[in-house]
Amino acid sequence: MSTRIRLQRHGKKGKPFYHIVVADQRSKRDGKLIEKLGIYNPNTNPATIEINFDGAVNWMLKGAQPSDTARAILSYKGVMMKKHLLVGVAKGAFDQAEAEKRFESWMSGKEKKIADKIAGLNKVKIDTAKEKLKAEKAVKEEKAKAIALKNSQLKEEVETAAADAENTEETKAEEATEDDVEETKAEETTTEEVVEESSEEKKAEETTEKVVKETATEEVAEEATEEAVEETKAEETTEEVVEETKAEETATEEVAEEATEEAIEETKAEETATEEVVEEATEETVEEKKEEDSADEEKTKEA
Repeated sequence: MSTRIRLQRHGKKGKPFYHIVVADQRSKRDGKLIEKLGIYNPNTNPATIEINFDGAVNWMLKGAQPSDTARAILSYKGVMMKKHLLVGVAKGAFDQAEAEKRFESWMSGKEKKIADKIAGLNKVKIDTAKEKLKAEKAVKEEKAKAIALKNSQLKEEVETAAADAENTEETKAEEATEDDVEETKAEETTTEEVVEESSEEKKAEETTEKVVKETATEEVAEEATEEAVEETKAEETTEEVVEETKAEETATEEVAEEATEEAIEETKAEETATEEVVEEATEETVEEKKEEDSADEEKTKEA
């Protein structure tokens, strides 16, 4: 039976980690195992390796064959170097003390390399972090400059606006004072004019009152004379009207008598005319009847 030191996969998709195991070559990858020697996690930098050093050395001395990945891991941890030194001691090339000394020197050099690698990785991390901080600081400084410039512009605009407002207020105040002075002067002049006008109006009213009184007395006298004249004229006109009405009444009575006589004569003439028309119509009807009777008798005779 041939044994192999190989990796057994575990972990989720995209993030695997492995068990370092000793198993039969004929068993499946994730099948039955003989012994677990350690773990290997490649998801970290540097990779995390935990191994049973003495057990791995014993299995290598017994003839177990590692896979390529397992060989690299064992070499990295010094298992392959330890096995090589022990084989040399067994062949008599050097003693056990020399083997231990050589292994310690090799391990010190290996540990130094690993430490240098870790230091280099840490330095790279620190440098990248510093560069990121510098970039962020530069961006922040640019933003701060832009904000300061904007604030300064706003401040200047506010100051200019305030200065303009003060100037406008001052000009408005000056204009208002000038307007007030002009208004007061205008009011004084208007009051003086009003006083003069009122005095003139009073004088005019007094004169008009006098004139009105005089005209009223004159009008009263004229009205009285006119009324007397009109009364005399009215008396004369009433007498004339009475005489005219009497003459009209006599004329109407004469006209009425003449009209009645003419109407009586006309009615009598109409009555005589109608009687003559009636007599003529009756005679014509009698003659027509006689002719009709004679015609009937002739028809009867012929029949």
